[in-house]
Amino acid sequence: MIKVEDIRKTYQMGEVEVHALDGVSLTIEQGEYVAIMGVSGSGKSTLMHILGLLDVPDTGTFEIDGHDVTRFSDTELAAFRNRVMGFVFQQFNLLKRTSALENVGLPLVYARNGKKTDAARKMLELVGLGDRITHHPNELSGGQQQRVAIARALVNNPSIIFADEPTGNLDSKSAREIMDVLSELHARGLTVLLVTHDANVANHAHRIIELKDGKILSDAVNPNAPEVPTVGKAVEPEAGTKSFGLHAIRESYILVKQSIRSLLSNKVRTALSALGIMIGVAAVIATIALANGAKAAVEQQLSRLGSNLLMLMPERRSRGGVSQGSGSTSRLNEGDARAIREEVAHVDYVSSTVDKTAQLKAGNKNWSCRVQGVDVDYEEMRSYQPQFGRFFTAEEYAGRARVAMIGLTPVRELFGGANPIGREIKVNRQTFLVIGVLPEKGSSGFSDQDDMVLIPLTTAMYRLFGEKYVERIEIQIDEAENMDRAQADILALIAKRHRTGTRANPFQVRNLAEIQDTISSTSDILALLLSSIAAIALVVGGIGIMNIMLVSVTERTREIGLRKALGARRKDIMMQFLIEALIISFFGGCAGAGIGAGASIIMSKVSGWSVLITPESIYMAFGFSAIIGVLFGIWPARKAAALNPIDALRYE
Repeated sequence: MIKVEDIRKTYQMGEVEVHALDGVSLTIEQGEYVAIMGVSGSGKSTLMHILGLLDVPDTGTFEIDGHDVTRFSDTELAAFRNRVMGFVFQQFNLLKRTSALENVGLPLVYARNGKKTDAARKMLELVGLGDRITHHPNELSGGQQQRVAIARALVNNPSIIFADEPTGNLDSKSAREIMDVLSELHARGLTVLLVTHDANVANHAHRIIELKDGKILSDAVNPNAPEVPTVGKAVEPEAGTKSFGLHAIRESYILVKQSIRSLLSNKVRTALSALGIMIGVAAVIATIALANGAKAAVEQQLSRLGSNLLMLMPERRSRGGVSQGSGSTSRLNEGDARAIREEVAHVDYVSSTVDKTAQLKAGNKNWSCRVQGVDVDYEEMRSYQPQFGRFFTAEEYAGRARVAMIGLTPVRELFGGANPIGREIKVNRQTFLVIGVLPEKGSSGFSDQDDMVLIPLTTAMYRLFGEKYVERIEIQIDEAENMDRAQADILALIAKRHRTGTRANPFQVRNLAEIQDTISSTSDILALLLSSIAAIALVVGGIGIMNIMLVSVTERTREIGLRKALGARRKDIMMQFLIEALIISFFGGCAGAGIGAGASIIMSKVSGWSVLITPESIYMAFGFSAIIGVLFGIWPARKAAALNPIDALRYE
């Protein structure tokens, strides 16, 4: 079954080379019961670890069932250990947070034979612990723990059992019971390889190999071995279903379950790990909600201005380094507005505007606000259809009628919110009839768009303010694709009307759509900036996860060694730790999403800021937290997966 020739193993202890094995050659047949004896440091444990594929020799040949295992990859070695070998350790090496049944079933997690938990239950019954399957290691005696370890070694129906000082930590009664179990297993046909320094224990074997200084001192049949009758096979074979898909699901479920158990065993540490991700996700969601809210508010305000709008106004000039007001050198008039309406293609509406601050009075109440003189087209251009009453007519415009439409703020300040339609107000001591209440436009920064009064342009210019020129002309174009052509035609027309000649055109056209695009782009950049700043918190949280996982790897080094001894491949160990990192990220992300949404709502209620929580922002935050969990969990997972099985088992 096993054949080794001239295997050597040397350890470097500082500047001293220790030859643990020095040219060992031996053969072990199927069904033998072999004891390897020797004093401490003789190399017996090293030999067993090499024979059990937990360690590799420096030189020599090693075959099992005719297979040259020195050529096996790490994955092939793991599969061979899981399928062919069972291990019983001196320290038991049971997982503390799992039941006896789960400890025995651990090799099944890494097996590909389709066996279920029933196999683990049968093994516990075989070693006399059928009534203790739900007990944890700290609820079992030393002898019972070693029986659990033996049941674990048998669960995959191996061909050979390796027992390393199986009675070293047991009292004499428990030691006799364990040796009786091993003898019975041998009687059932199993090959048993026992490592011990106790001659009484070795006398249970049929063959004794004695080592000294890494060399075989003697290899002889034991004449004092007890006669044990053959009682059949050690384990009844099971016809496990080879449904790899179902096995993968079961394996994933077990790994997730074990990961959750491991994390819950260190609740404070796990909570602190999740705290960084939680803060990061909450910050991302809150900042994106604020940025989206601000952007939506700006877009809403701009949409109220109308669509496809151009604004014609005189350029500001400077003289002697002093900036002069708009229109200080060139003036716009009503004739310009009529010419634009009649001569420029693709124009739907035109309105000239005069805009000044005036004093309002109604009864014994006074209020100062903005008064605008506008054209009849202003109603359609700016969506100023009154919510109560009406807009002024063309006849009222031509007749310079003293009629006014007032915003909600003057309604509240002058009339206490009562209906003002049909009542009179004084604007700079001139009496006006209120014929309409303007629709609500809301506030934008420090500007209250509801704090205004609209009156006919002719009334404003010739009766109220005594102006001959208008401040600007607003034009609505029929389609967005005609904006550039119309803008060029308007500037050419105005240059012709004002005879600018070779001088630079003293007028400018502002495209409100371009302004809106600029503001929208600025909002997007602001949202990206804020999100990037918040993402830093996620990175910090990821670093916290990595640190905690590195600590976890150090604390669970022996567990990792045990899992590898039982057949865990590198990818199995990596998956175990990556799942733990993802669980931390997931629950941190869930808590962070709730906190971020709650914080956004609270900020909106307390400060009045506009917030907008979108599903995309939550998905993005979760996605980032998952990526962070994987990225920062890879290094600890790779470190755990790269551990040598025997080095991990020896770790203190």
